[in-house]
Amino acid sequence: MESITNYKDLPLFFSIFIFVYLLGYLFIFRRWTPESRPLASSCLISLLHGISAVYLATRALISDPNRGFSSGNTQSQNSVLDFSSGYFLADLLHLAVFPSPAGGDSLFAAHHAAVLFVFLTCRYMVAHGACALLALLVVAEATSACQNSWTLAAARGPDAPIAVGIRRFVTLPFYASYSVCRCVVAPLFIVRMTWFYVTGGADDVIPRWVWVSWTVVIVVAVTVSILWIWNLWVLFFRENRYSKIAKKIK
Repeated sequence: MESITNYKDLPLFFSIFIFVYLLGYLFIFRRWTPESRPLASSCLISLLHGISAVYLATRALISDPNRGFSSGNTQSQNSVLDFSSGYFLADLLHLAVFPSPAGGDSLFAAHHAAVLFVFLTCRYMVAHGACALLALLVVAEATSACQNSWTLAAARGPDAPIAVGIRRFVTLPFYASYSVCRCVVAPLFIVRMTWFYVTGGADDVIPRWVWVSWTVVIVVAVTVSILWIWNLWVLFFRENRYSKIAKKIK
Protein backbone atom coordinates (compact mmCIF):
# COMPACT_ATOMS: atom_id res chain seq x y z
CA MET A 1 0.00 0.00 0.00
CA GLU A 2 1.20 3.50 -0.78
CA SER A 3 2.21 5.82 2.02
CA ILE A 4 -0.56 7.69 3.79
CA THR A 5 -1.16 11.21 2.52
CA ASN A 6 -0.26 14.28 4.50
CA TYR A 7 -2.55 15.02 7.43
CA LYS A 8 -2.63 18.64 6.21
CA ASP A 9 -4.71 17.59 3.19
CA LEU A 10 -8.01 17.77 5.06
CA PRO A 11 -7.50 21.33 6.39
CA LEU A 12 -6.29 22.39 2.95
CA PHE A 13 -9.36 21.03 1.16
CA PHE A 14 -11.64 22.50 3.83
CA SER A 15 -10.02 25.90 3.30
CA ILE A 16 -10.50 25.64 -0.47
CA PHE A 17 -14.22 24.93 -0.10
CA ILE A 18 -14.62 27.80 2.37
CA PHE A 19 -12.83 30.11 -0.08
CA VAL A 20 -15.09 29.05 -2.96
CA TYR A 21 -18.16 29.45 -0.74
CA LEU A 22 -17.15 33.00 0.20
CA LEU A 23 -16.35 33.73 -3.45
CA GLY A 24 -19.88 32.76 -4.35
CA TYR A 25 -21.51 34.54 -1.42
CA LEU A 26 -19.58 37.81 -1.68
CA PHE A 27 -19.15 38.11 -5.44
CA ILE A 28 -20.85 35.62 -7.77
CA PHE A 29 -24.27 35.73 -6.07
CA ARG A 30 -23.98 39.17 -4.43
CA ARG A 31 -27.07 40.47 -6.28
CA TRP A 32 -29.26 37.55 -5.26
CA THR A 33 -31.69 37.88 -2.37
CA PRO A 34 -30.31 37.48 1.18
CA GLU A 35 -32.34 34.27 1.50
CA SER A 36 -30.99 32.66 -1.68
CA ARG A 37 -27.31 33.66 -1.49
CA PRO A 38 -26.32 31.08 1.16
CA LEU A 39 -28.11 28.27 -0.69
CA ALA A 40 -26.55 29.30 -4.00
CA SER A 41 -23.09 29.39 -2.43
CA SER A 42 -23.69 25.94 -0.94
CA CYS A 43 -24.68 24.68 -4.39
CA LEU A 44 -21.47 26.14 -5.78
CA ILE A 45 -19.23 24.13 -3.47
CA SER A 46 -21.46 21.09 -3.95
CA LEU A 47 -20.98 21.43 -7.70
CA LEU A 48 -17.22 21.75 -7.28
CA HIS A 49 -17.15 18.72 -5.01
CA GLY A 50 -19.44 16.55 -7.11
CA ILE A 51 -17.73 16.98 -10.46
CA SER A 52 -14.24 16.76 -8.95
CA ALA A 53 -15.08 13.77 -6.74
CA VAL A 54 -16.39 11.71 -9.66
CA TYR A 55 -13.19 12.30 -11.62
CA LEU A 56 -10.78 11.90 -8.69
CA ALA A 57 -12.51 8.85 -7.21
CA THR A 58 -12.76 7.11 -10.59
CA ARG A 59 -9.09 7.77 -11.24
CA ALA A 60 -8.12 6.54 -7.77
CA LEU A 61 -10.11 3.32 -8.25
CA ILE A 62 -8.80 2.58 -11.74
CA SER A 63 -5.19 3.15 -10.68
CA ASP A 64 -5.43 0.54 -7.90
CA PRO A 65 -4.75 -2.97 -9.27
CA ASN A 66 -5.64 -4.51 -5.89
CA ARG A 67 -8.97 -2.74 -5.47
CA GLY A 68 -11.64 -4.57 -3.52
CA PHE A 69 -14.09 -4.16 -0.67
CA SER A 70 -11.39 -4.81 1.94
CA SER A 71 -8.27 -3.64 0.12
CA GLY A 72 -5.91 -1.20 1.79
CA ASN A 73 -6.35 2.45 0.98
CA THR A 74 -3.92 3.93 -1.51
CA GLN A 75 -2.52 7.44 -1.29
CA SER A 76 -4.84 8.73 -3.99
CA GLN A 77 -7.88 7.12 -2.34
CA ASN A 78 -7.01 8.72 0.99
CA SER A 79 -6.69 12.05 -0.77
CA VAL A 80 -10.20 11.73 -2.22
CA LEU A 81 -11.57 10.86 1.23
CA ASP A 82 -9.93 14.01 2.61
CA PHE A 83 -11.28 16.05 -0.31
CA SER A 84 -14.85 14.92 0.29
CA SER A 85 -14.51 15.30 4.06
CA GLY A 86 -13.37 18.88 3.51
CA TYR A 87 -16.53 19.56 1.52
CA PHE A 88 -18.90 18.04 4.08
CA LEU A 89 -17.22 20.00 6.89
CA ALA A 90 -17.57 23.23 4.90
CA ASP A 91 -21.23 22.56 4.15
CA LEU A 92 -21.88 21.70 7.80
CA LEU A 93 -20.49 25.11 8.68
CA HIS A 94 -22.83 26.65 6.11
CA LEU A 95 -25.81 24.91 7.72
CA ALA A 96 -24.76 26.17 11.16
CA VAL A 97 -24.24 29.79 10.08
CA PHE A 98 -27.15 30.10 7.62
CA PRO A 99 -30.07 27.93 8.76
CA SER A 100 -32.67 27.55 6.04
CA PRO A 101 -35.93 29.49 6.55
CA ALA A 102 -37.77 26.50 5.10
CA GLY A 103 -36.30 24.13 7.69
CA GLY A 104 -34.95 20.65 7.06
CA ASP A 105 -31.38 21.54 8.02
CA SER A 106 -31.26 18.89 10.73
CA LEU A 107 -31.67 16.13 8.14
CA PHE A 108 -28.87 17.51 5.98
CA ALA A 109 -26.64 18.03 9.02
CA ALA A 110 -27.25 14.47 10.20
CA HIS A 111 -26.45 13.17 6.71
CA HIS A 112 -23.21 15.17 6.51
CA ALA A 113 -22.13 14.11 10.01
CA ALA A 114 -22.83 10.45 9.26
CA VAL A 115 -20.92 10.56 5.97
CA LEU A 116 -18.02 12.26 7.73
CA PHE A 117 -17.98 9.46 10.30
CA VAL A 118 -17.77 6.88 7.50
CA PHE A 119 -15.06 8.69 5.54
CA LEU A 120 -12.93 9.63 8.54
CA THR A 121 -12.99 6.15 10.11
CA CYS A 122 -12.04 4.67 6.75
CA ARG A 123 -9.30 7.23 6.24
CA TYR A 124 -7.77 7.58 9.70
CA MET A 125 -8.85 4.51 11.66
CA VAL A 126 -8.96 1.32 9.61
CA ALA A 127 -7.15 2.46 6.42
CA HIS A 128 -9.09 -0.13 4.42
CA GLY A 129 -12.34 -0.18 2.46
CA ALA A 130 -11.95 3.07 0.52
CA CYS A 131 -12.68 1.33 -2.78
CA ALA A 132 -16.22 0.47 -1.73
CA LEU A 133 -16.89 3.95 -0.37
CA LEU A 134 -15.41 5.74 -3.37
CA ALA A 135 -17.43 3.61 -5.78
CA LEU A 136 -20.58 4.69 -3.93
CA LEU A 137 -19.32 8.27 -3.96
CA VAL A 138 -19.08 8.14 -7.76
CA VAL A 139 -22.65 6.86 -7.98
CA ALA A 140 -23.89 9.50 -5.54
CA GLU A 141 -22.16 12.42 -7.24
CA ALA A 142 -22.74 11.38 -10.84
CA THR A 143 -25.86 13.56 -10.91
CA SER A 144 -24.25 16.52 -9.16
CA ALA A 145 -24.19 18.82 -12.21
CA CYS A 146 -27.88 18.31 -12.96
CA GLN A 147 -28.96 18.43 -9.33
CA ASN A 148 -27.10 21.62 -8.47
CA SER A 149 -28.20 23.33 -11.68
CA TRP A 150 -31.78 22.38 -10.80
CA THR A 151 -31.39 23.67 -7.23
CA LEU A 152 -29.66 26.89 -8.30
CA ALA A 153 -32.40 27.62 -10.83
CA ALA A 154 -35.04 27.11 -8.14
CA ALA A 155 -33.15 29.35 -5.71
CA ARG A 156 -32.95 32.13 -8.30
CA GLY A 157 -36.72 32.28 -8.33
CA PRO A 158 -39.54 32.46 -10.88
CA ASP A 159 -38.79 36.11 -11.66
CA ALA A 160 -35.71 35.09 -13.70
CA PRO A 161 -36.76 33.67 -17.11
CA ILE A 162 -33.37 32.06 -17.72
CA ALA A 163 -33.51 30.25 -14.38
CA VAL A 164 -37.04 29.04 -15.10
CA GLY A 165 -35.92 27.74 -18.49
CA ILE A 166 -32.89 25.96 -17.02
CA ARG A 167 -34.99 24.31 -14.32
CA ARG A 168 -37.53 23.14 -16.88
CA PHE A 169 -34.75 21.82 -19.14
CA VAL A 170 -32.83 19.86 -16.47
CA THR A 171 -35.76 18.54 -14.42
CA LEU A 172 -36.49 15.39 -16.41
CA PRO A 173 -32.82 14.42 -17.06
CA PHE A 174 -32.05 15.04 -13.39
CA TYR A 175 -34.98 12.99 -12.09
CA ALA A 176 -34.24 10.13 -14.49
CA SER A 177 -30.50 9.94 -13.86
CA TYR A 178 -30.95 10.34 -10.11
CA SER A 179 -33.51 7.53 -10.09
CA VAL A 180 -31.17 5.18 -11.94
CA CYS A 181 -28.21 5.96 -9.68
CA ARG A 182 -30.00 5.99 -6.32
CA CYS A 183 -32.80 3.48 -6.92
CA VAL A 184 -31.00 0.88 -9.05
CA VAL A 185 -27.21 1.11 -9.13
CA ALA A 186 -26.63 2.05 -5.49
CA PRO A 187 -28.90 -0.65 -3.97
CA LEU A 188 -27.35 -3.36 -6.15
CA PHE A 189 -23.86 -2.29 -5.13
CA ILE A 190 -24.84 -2.10 -1.45
CA VAL A 191 -26.23 -5.65 -1.52
CA ARG A 192 -23.00 -6.93 -3.03
CA MET A 193 -20.86 -4.97 -0.56
CA THR A 194 -22.91 -6.01 2.46
CA TRP A 195 -22.81 -9.67 1.48
CA PHE A 196 -19.02 -9.47 1.25
CA TYR A 197 -18.79 -8.01 4.75
CA VAL A 198 -21.41 -10.30 6.30
CA THR A 199 -19.59 -13.39 5.04
CA GLY A 200 -16.42 -12.22 6.81
CA GLY A 201 -14.54 -10.93 3.80
CA ALA A 202 -13.11 -7.97 5.71
CA ASP A 203 -13.08 -9.20 9.32
CA ASP A 204 -9.28 -9.35 9.41
CA VAL A 205 -8.81 -5.67 8.46
CA ILE A 206 -12.09 -3.85 9.24
CA PRO A 207 -13.70 -4.37 12.68
CA ARG A 208 -17.24 -5.66 12.49
CA TRP A 209 -18.74 -2.64 14.27
CA VAL A 210 -17.09 -0.36 11.71
CA TRP A 211 -18.47 -1.99 8.58
CA VAL A 212 -21.86 -2.48 10.26
CA SER A 213 -22.01 1.25 11.04
CA TRP A 214 -20.92 2.07 7.48
CA THR A 215 -23.67 -0.13 6.10
CA VAL A 216 -26.34 1.41 8.33
CA VAL A 217 -25.33 4.94 7.31
CA ILE A 218 -25.26 4.06 3.62
CA VAL A 219 -28.59 2.19 3.65
CA VAL A 220 -30.35 5.02 5.51
CA ALA A 221 -28.88 7.64 3.15
CA VAL A 222 -29.95 5.75 0.04
CA THR A 223 -33.40 5.07 1.48
CA VAL A 224 -33.93 8.78 2.16
CA SER A 225 -32.74 9.55 -1.38
CA ILE A 226 -35.23 7.08 -2.84
CA LEU A 227 -38.09 8.59 -0.83
CA TRP A 228 -37.04 12.09 -1.89
CA ILE A 229 -36.91 11.36 -5.62
CA TRP A 230 -40.17 9.40 -5.36
CA ASN A 231 -41.85 12.47 -3.91
CA LEU A 232 -40.40 14.65 -6.68
CA TRP A 233 -41.78 12.27 -9.34
CA VAL A 234 -45.22 12.40 -7.70
CA LEU A 235 -45.16 16.20 -7.75
CA PHE A 236 -43.88 16.20 -11.33
CA PHE A 237 -46.73 14.07 -12.67
CA ARG A 238 -49.30 15.89 -10.55
CA GLU A 239 -48.18 19.28 -11.91
CA ASN A 240 -48.25 17.94 -15.47
CA ARG A 241 -51.77 16.63 -14.98
CA TYR A 242 -52.99 19.92 -13.53
CA SER A 243 -51.29 21.79 -16.37
CA LYS A 244 -53.10 19.68 -18.98
CA ILE A 245 -56.43 20.18 -17.20
CA ALA A 246 -55.86 23.94 -17.06
CA LYS A 247 -55.12 24.04 -20.79
CA LYS A 248 -58.32 22.13 -21.58
CA ILE A 249 -60.37 24.54 -19.46
CA LYS A 250 -58.90 27.51 -21.33
